[in-house]
Formats: sequence, C-alpha cells, structure tokens
Amino acid sequence: MTVEIRVPTLGESVTEATIGKWFKKTGEAVKADEPLVELETDKVTLEVNAPASGVLGEITAKDGDTVGVGALLGQIVEGAGGAVAAPSPAPAAKPAEPAPAAAPTPAPAPSAGAGLPPSPAAAKIAADSGVDTASVEGSGKRGQVLKGDVLDYVAKGGATAPAPAAAPAAARAPAPQNDAVREERVRMTKLRQTIARRLKDAQNTAAMLTTFNEVDMTEVMALRAKYKDIFEKKHGTKLGFMGFFTKAVVAALKEIPAVNAEIDGTDLIYKNYYHVGIAVGTDKGLVVPVVRDADLLSIAGIEKTIAGFGKRARDGQLKIEEMQGGTFTITNGGIYGSLMSTPILNAPQSGILGMHKIQERPMVVGGKIEIRPMMYLALSYDHRIVDGKEAVTFLVRVKEELEDPARLVLDL
Repeated sequence: MTVEIRVPTLGESVTEATIGKWFKKTGEAVKADEPLVELETDKVTLEVNAPASGVLGEITAKDGDTVGVGALLGQIVEGAGGAVAAPSPAPAAKPAEPAPAAAPTPAPAPSAGAGLPPSPAAAKIAADSGVDTASVEGSGKRGQVLKGDVLDYVAKGGATAPAPAAAPAAARAPAPQNDAVREERVRMTKLRQTIARRLKDAQNTAAMLTTFNEVDMTEVMALRAKYKDIFEKKHGTKLGFMGFFTKAVVAALKEIPAVNAEIDGTDLIYKNYYHVGIAVGTDKGLVVPVVRDADLLSIAGIEKTIAGFGKRARDGQLKIEEMQGGTFTITNGGIYGSLMSTPILNAPQSGILGMHKIQERPMVVGGKIEIRPMMYLALSYDHRIVDGKEAVTFLVRVKEELEDPARLVLDL
C-alpha cells in the first residue's frame, strides 16, 4: 500500500513553502513520525514527519522547489521489509535497424522535459544568471531542469549576460569568468526573504530615529552573582540579564504608552498589554518569539519562557503563533560583541531596544573616577508616534530601573 506525503497546513496567512532538504533518500526505510523533509516558510522552518512506516518511494518535490499547502511531496510504500534499491533507469534500447528510405532528421535541442517547465528554483537562478533553460539538459523526472542543472551549467561558463531588469533594482553585473567559477549562488530562504522585505518596509514607512543612553550594570550584576545559583536551583533555569531588561521595559512602557502603540491608517492604537518580542539569532536568520503578558510574569517566568524560545528557535521548532502579536521588541547584540548599533523597527511596532556589550569604563561617581561595567542602550522609535521627549524619557526610565533593580521588585 502506498501512503502519500503532503504539505501540511502551514499556519495563518502562509500558503507556500520551499523544500529545504530531505533527510531520507529514495529506497531507504522510514519509521512512522520520523522526520522526512524540512520545509522553509517565510516565518518558520518546520519538519514533515512520515505518516507511516515503510520505504520511501518516489520523491516528487526536490530540494529548492516551492510547494503549496496540500502539495504532494512523495510517497511511502508500506509493508516493505527493509530498504530497497532506488529505481534503476530502464535499460538502453537496442539500436534499431536503419531504414534506408528514411531521411535523417536533426536531433532536437535539449529542453526542460517533455512539456515540463523548469523547477521554480531553477527558473529563478536561470533568470538571475541570464541562462536560457532550453539550453540546459535536465536531470529531473522526464527531463525537467532542476536547480543543480542550472548551477552546473553556470559553473561551466554557460551563463550569458543577464537581460535588463524590469524591477527598480539594478541587475548585478556579470562577474569575470575566473571569478564566476568560484562563486556560489544560493537562493534566499523564505525566512531570509521575509526578514529582508520587512526590514526594508520598516525603513521606507516609519520615520525612524534612534536615541542612546548608557546604563551602569553594577547593581544588576551584583544581584545576579549573589543569587544565580539559588535561582537556578529553585526555578530550573539560569538567571540572565534579559529578565531584568524585560521588566524594566514594561515599567517604562506603562509610563510612556506611545512606545507601545502603533499606527493604523489615521488612528493610533494604544495597547494596554505588554507582549515583548525577544530577538533570537539562528543559523537560518533572526526570529522574534514573543513573551506574552510580560507584565504579569516574574523574572523567573520571563527567563523560563525565553530559555524555551531560544532552544526551540535553534532547533527550528518555533510555532508561528509564538512569533505574532508583539508590541515592543528587545534585541541583544552584546552577546556577539556589539558595542553600539541602531536597531531597525519590527513593524508595525513603534519601538525596539538594543542591548550591547558590557564593557568596563572609567566613570565619574561622586566626584571620583571609578571603573564601572557600562552598557550602551539604543532605542529606535517611530517619530510619527513617539516624540523625542518621550523617547528620551523612556530610555531614562529603563536606565533608572536597571541601576536600582530594587525598583523592579517593588514596582516603582
């Protein structure tokens, strides 16, 4: 019996995905619920598990192909005792006896299969490289031109100068032959395309401005050093800095509600709830899971939630709903060594706080020079909603909360 493998429902507003990679090859044994193929959408990466045990038969959708919800990915043959050999090509037919009366006809030029168009990934790379897919020999089913066929063709010097781009963006000039063979063209993932589009949209739409301040981390670091072992033993998670920053941000948002608002047409929507997005870097790009109702959580609750998000983000197991509905975002470039930056808004939000590296610097304290652990803070905000006075006040409130963390406990 054959069981079909199809694209599952991908989530609200997500209608298609790109095949990332297959974990199994045709003919290999699979177990029920074993991950078979990775799908990349514009929001998350997810795995499709085997609907039954058996042997992986035909793979219909190849790596790099774009597929819609419900599309056929492949098939599983149930009841096979073990791995079976992949289908072998049909033996070559014996040469036919030459027909003396028949006039020789020219061989047709290679084409994208018998009526099959090139795969979406192949078509995109071909268009970018100025390659006519009709001149590429396809290795796919019924001769379909695949992504690898075009890449091989380009690597062998078969690319022509790209046609003038109709889009506003200028076409990339063709690289010299010696450089072209050392380049690798890889299609952007759906997630990376979405990141690029959303960040550019934010720049084009919002009147974005950034204001800076610095915070003395002495008290927070001392508090963390004193209680981190007890905290981890009791709550089962490490005590980091993000819990303190999230609570400080919520306190400042309550005082400056414009930073927690958004524009909808000619209306301003003020949100009396605090869903704080925490930017998490992964090998596939930046994702922003949301700590919902952060004002109702303790520091321990926030740290547990963030730790769970971080693990699932790195494993590619975040759910789409976990990355929706944020009202404000915190991003921490300090873990990578960033000393200062100007973060881009996570539209349609009106504010994003950038954390940075903690660095010891000489500071004047009570008329004396002391070495203090300092961190630069950056607040990027939408000047259409947030005035400069409000932005500066917000950042000062965050600074005050962190330099005297007892305020966080006492809700001051």
